[in-house]
Amino acid sequence: MTWNEMQPLLGQGTVDTLYMVLWATVVSVLGGLPLGLLLVLTDKGGLLRNTAVNKAVGVLVNIGRSLPFIILLIALIPFTKLVVGTFIGPTAMIVPLAIGAIPFFARLVETAVREVDHGLVEAVQSMGGSIPTIIRKVLLPQALPSLVSAVTTTVIVLIGYSAMAGAVGGEGLGSKAITYGYQRFDTTFMLVTIVILIVIVSVVQLIGDGVVRLLARRGRTAS
Repeated sequence: MTWNEMQPLLGQGTVDTLYMVLWATVVSVLGGLPLGLLLVLTDKGGLLRNTAVNKAVGVLVNIGRSLPFIILLIALIPFTKLVVGTFIGPTAMIVPLAIGAIPFFARLVETAVREVDHGLVEAVQSMGGSIPTIIRKVLLPQALPSLVSAVTTTVIVLIGYSAMAGAVGGEGLGSKAITYGYQRFDTTFMLVTIVILIVIVSVVQLIGDGVVRLLARRGRTAS
């Protein structure tokens, strides 16, 4: 296959991959952030200590994290079809991508929030701060650099997931690599696809690291 033939295929594959990863990331953050906060707040010594809720959420998150994505992808086909109306195409793949990433991101959020100095929480509590205030004014701002790093890691994981989604009609670069690289024994097409994925991951990591450093410098200046 010539470069002129590869260009439109790779271009569309890249657009589909970015589309899937972007929206899956948005849903993962919206779903994983409250779950991660709940794991911290309902734990021993937490502001909403509740052992039953903590264990239930923990089990749910652990089950979600333990399932291999390719199995989850296939198992969710009926649910995906119910939500989107189809189980193939980039829009349909957002459903399993997000569901697979939510528990992963939730654990990263939990780790990030646990790193916040408990003394700051106690200080706001002593001044009559409510739980929503503590979350909004202390936990999230103090954990922000780590949360940005967690989002970066999640995006990179989703890029890998999106490539696997190509095996079951997910479109994107993974689908193009399978259809035009593997099935047609086109090594050049496969290598170019891999290079594009590496470039995307590298750019995401570079941007994420840059934002984390910027937030860290601002935090030191403010303190």
